[in-house]
Amino acid sequence: MNEQDLLQLIKDRKSARSPFDGNRPIDPAVLQDILEAAAWGPTAHNMQNFEVIVVDDKSVLTELSELKSSITSAFIQENYRQLSFTEEEYKQKKTGLPASQFPPAWLTEEAQQGRLNVPLSGLGRRVSEGPVLLLILYDPNRRAPNSENDFLGVMSLGFVLENMWLMAEAHGLGFHIISAFGNKPLSGEVQNLLDIPSSLRIALGIRLGYPAGEDHRLRVRRETKDFVSHNRYGK
Repeated sequence: MNEQDLLQLIKDRKSARSPFDGNRPIDPAVLQDILEAAAWGPTAHNMQNFEVIVVDDKSVLTELSELKSSITSAFIQENYRQLSFTEEEYKQKKTGLPASQFPPAWLTEEAQQGRLNVPLSGLGRRVSEGPVLLLILYDPNRRAPNSENDFLGVMSLGFVLENMWLMAEAHGLGFHIISAFGNKPLSGEVQNLLDIPSSLRIALGIRLGYPAGEDHRLRVRRETKDFVSHNRYGK
């Protein structure tokens, strides 16, 4: 792979929100490549502050899919500020998300003012129908030295995820992060179900599988001139 192939792989990487083909398993060698990529993710002081649980047992996936998760008003309000309501606005902003990805109820005035009561809902078919779910665990005891709130340790998880994501993309696999797994009270229920020790925290979950359909969502990014300065900020 040359540098242009690598750059194209980085550009092609995306969050796969479409359903996965539950009848198409992931080759164990491909899964091993993804886990090996995680092993070589750079972590602060080589602390390697993570663990991974591979869930591929259909009965366990079904149990997880039936657990309830909640959406807070803060989550809705803070996301609302990032939304674009037309394709042209989205292209101009070059950041955030299109409003079309949000349920209509989240776009109401009631939701903006934090008065929307969103009922608990199960994680559902997106978890039960996929062939593999990866749970990324964070070990807060493996701290990077002198790092406020273990900022370097948390940042290290991002490096590990990027390695895994790019390897999945190289194999044609869909990769979708489900942050709800790291939120309470859901995280506590998952820890009990999977015998995860209390010394570890669930950072997030990852749906992994072969997309069952095409994803034609518009994707935007800032150009380098929008965020790069030379020698002095703003120049």
